[in-house]
Amino acid sequence: MAKSKGFGSNPLLMAKFLTEEVNKAWEDGSFYENVTPVTQDLLRFWFSDVFCDTRDINFHDGQKQAILNIIYLHEILKVKNVKDLYLSTDPELLQKMDIGHIEKDKFQHPMYGVKMATGTGKTWVLNAILIWQYLNAREYDSELFSKNFLLIAPGVIVYNRLLDAFLGKENEEGSRVFETSDFFKFKEVFIPEAYESIFFGFLQTAVAKKEEIGSKVTGDGLIAITNWHLLIDKEEDLEYDSPLDDPHKVFKKLLPVFPRNSEGNLLDVLDNNFLKGKALDYLASLEDIVVFNDEAHHIHEFKSKDGIKDAEWQKSLDIIAEEKKDKFIRIDFSATLYSNSTGKNKQKHYFPHVVVDFTLKEAIRQGLVKLIAIDKRKEVSSISLDFKAEREGNKVIGLSKGQKLMLRAGLSKLKILEKQFDNFEETFDGLDDKDPKMLVVCEDTSVTPFVKNFLLGEGLAEEDILEIHSKRGEISENEWGNIRQKLFNLDKYKHPKVVISVLMLREGFDVNNICVIVPLRSTESSILLEQTIGRGLRLMWREPEFHDIKLENRIRLLNEKKEPNNYFDLLSIVEHPKFIDFYNTFIEEGIVTEINDEINAGKVLGDMINVPLRDDYENFDFYWPAIISEREEFLTRKELSFDKMDSFQTPLKDLQLIRGEKGEIFESQELTVHTRFGRYRIISDLFDANSYNEFLARLINHITKMLQPIKRTQKEFPIIQINHDELARVIDDYIRIKLFDEPFNPMVDENWRILFMGNESIVNHIVLQITKVLYNMQHDVNVKEAEIKKYYFSNVPKLRMRENYSLDVSKSIYEKLPYPSNKGGFEKRFIESVDRDSNVDSFIKINEYYHNFANIMYIREDGLLARYFPDFLVKINEKIYVVETKSDKDMSTINVQSKRVSTLNFLDNLNQISQDKDLETKWEYVLLGENTFDSMYNNGASIEEILNFAIVTSDLARGFATLDSFK
Repeated sequence: MAKSKGFGSNPLLMAKFLTEEVNKAWEDGSFYENVTPVTQDLLRFWFSDVFCDTRDINFHDGQKQAILNIIYLHEILKVKNVKDLYLSTDPELLQKMDIGHIEKDKFQHPMYGVKMATGTGKTWVLNAILIWQYLNAREYDSELFSKNFLLIAPGVIVYNRLLDAFLGKENEEGSRVFETSDFFKFKEVFIPEAYESIFFGFLQTAVAKKEEIGSKVTGDGLIAITNWHLLIDKEEDLEYDSPLDDPHKVFKKLLPVFPRNSEGNLLDVLDNNFLKGKALDYLASLEDIVVFNDEAHHIHEFKSKDGIKDAEWQKSLDIIAEEKKDKFIRIDFSATLYSNSTGKNKQKHYFPHVVVDFTLKEAIRQGLVKLIAIDKRKEVSSISLDFKAEREGNKVIGLSKGQKLMLRAGLSKLKILEKQFDNFEETFDGLDDKDPKMLVVCEDTSVTPFVKNFLLGEGLAEEDILEIHSKRGEISENEWGNIRQKLFNLDKYKHPKVVISVLMLREGFDVNNICVIVPLRSTESSILLEQTIGRGLRLMWREPEFHDIKLENRIRLLNEKKEPNNYFDLLSIVEHPKFIDFYNTFIEEGIVTEINDEINAGKVLGDMINVPLRDDYENFDFYWPAIISEREEFLTRKELSFDKMDSFQTPLKDLQLIRGEKGEIFESQELTVHTRFGRYRIISDLFDANSYNEFLARLINHITKMLQPIKRTQKEFPIIQINHDELARVIDDYIRIKLFDEPFNPMVDENWRILFMGNESIVNHIVLQITKVLYNMQHDVNVKEAEIKKYYFSNVPKLRMRENYSLDVSKSIYEKLPYPSNKGGFEKRFIESVDRDSNVDSFIKINEYYHNFANIMYIREDGLLARYFPDFLVKINEKIYVVETKSDKDMSTINVQSKRVSTLNFLDNLNQISQDKDLETKWEYVLLGENTFDSMYNNGASIEEILNFAIVTSDLARGFATLDSFK
């Protein structure tokens, strides 16, 4: 019998080829042209710069690639099975694979494997694919899409994580709070505003926990969440002639286990045993379904005395898929989608349906997970020690010297990190969740008590240690509930400091603060090792001010092959001799580095420092002015009018000629930010007053949402209150009277279609006109009634910065000021020069992360409101200069002009109010190019002369698009 070729690394080659093809299609626009309008809406919202630029968080490259690859295969190529996957991408690879294996029934439906490194957000990809499937299935009757979903977890840890993501975390009363769910917390990333109510309505009614599958009544579809154990098929019946021949079989069939107090035989567990067959039968009866397998490396084949067999998990999937054919869609997620061959020449065989490969190496290089360092100690390599627990027969009687050495090494590192991080946190608000933790992975449960006792002997307290048993049956349900609360909230509290586990935490243990791992467990499995490392990969220091120092560390470790100069987001693994080969492979691949010397306190924080206010800061303090009114203004019919709104440039008669014939299908485009108006069939009955009102409501919701202030309270900063009914009337009047400079009725002759035509953005034009009117009204200040609210920079008592990229200064409220580590030479020279100039009274560099109040609102070209943060404030005598030193070459002309005009309008209002209130300060706006500064300063000009030369007037702001003219 010929030996099977297996799959080897061929699936990764296919995934690489696929990724290149997908990216080509994405770049040339053919991807976008060949998907449904709903998919277009989602892709625009998820990945377009127009939306991404307005969010603080977005899908990263690996997540984006996974989403695009799946949509491309399923919606554009419409692959039917795994063999079709290769035939549609790189057919030649099939010659190198076991093609007979791919012909098995389990591969005869659409299957997509997502291989992404631990900690890189696989669940976000799952969420996006679910949204894509549901919204398309709701809109189109196609076998490509389904409204039924099954999420399968490998165990209770991952199961609870999925419930948290979909239903929200449990509060103290045990109720789940939807506002804490991933979908709600990150709705600005996942769901376009126009779909929000639709999808949330589905989500909040469709989720069925494992005990509810088949019994809970859901509305428009199903989201079933379970662990795979619930889906194990009922045991096969053995033939027997009479119940009297084997009464035990009959009794076992009726009552598989006796109710007792031990875990597994509790009454609720017996209920679950009864529900196994019921849930499986129900899922099998559904017409279509999308199955998401989390940690899907468990679904592998294994050798037994009876030959090659599938895992029980796979058998359950076979039953669910049997009658569905192409309407069964399977998507697998794991960082380790492979199995290992046995024998001397071990080889990884990747699952044949891997369609994206986002490696740990790439995740580390992009800074999405922690750097990994193997803590190599001379004692480990130079002394012959036993690293297995001491035993008498099979009974564990104590820890070996080697194990104690590893534990002491880990504990020593933990204590140093803890002390340094604590000192760092004490000087800053908002850093109270940075307590480093250590994970100890034991060889079996009988070793964990000895590890705990050893750590207690080393000075830890009981509250510092948390034991996690591998078998739930060894603890009561109440005990498990308490442990689970501590485990999933590990980042929030100082205690416990050390978590001891065997296998239970190898998956789904998603905490950020694991900084040290001590792998006492020796194993031949590379999967288990990768899973162990994965428990500590999630980022701990996510704040923006740490980005530069972490990037520098990555360059040192990965490019220059040097040791780290700080320990921000660096995972230390205490070396275990059993894993030397694995470590060496990781080191060769550039995934990890080695640390050969002892950690010292000076290296933990690198050059990150805390800079406080100087003792005499009052002499140099600035305030940022916020203009407010003494009364809250309310938009009235008289004030709100379309008189100042511009008409659309293209004549109505031209638009009517190109709108198409009646009765055709018209697919609307995304013409406004955060808004989709749907796909409509052109039948007059379908577009009635109700749908037009919905159109107006979505416009209003979008516009008024943009106008809300950021980081302000309604009480301190009164703003215009929007009367939605009045605004709807004005928008309707504008569309019917002013939009095309002639009467326009959207309800006659299907004129409404004109509003959605192509990408010329008629709707975007409407949004922009309304936004301008509201913006101008909100910023038209009555100087007689207005007041200035002063926000002093000294309200921020400390700054975090890089010592190597900061300067000692004498004329600022802080002892030092930072400048950018990348291309920050101009700002550095400016700070030095301003601080030396005897005529300068004081100055401040605005840091948008800390001084978030110091901004000016402007309208972008696309109608979005944005916040502009200048670089510096400089005070000379009675003038305060608002200084911009950056070049705006990469911004569009309209956006640059809008930013500058808004700044001038703001300062003009401010100066009028100052004059009216007899305030002596005058504010000036300065655009300072590098060439201008260097030329004038080197020729002896003072800072005041340079700034006065570069003052921006209204004409200059509107006449120049970039800083080139100011160089």
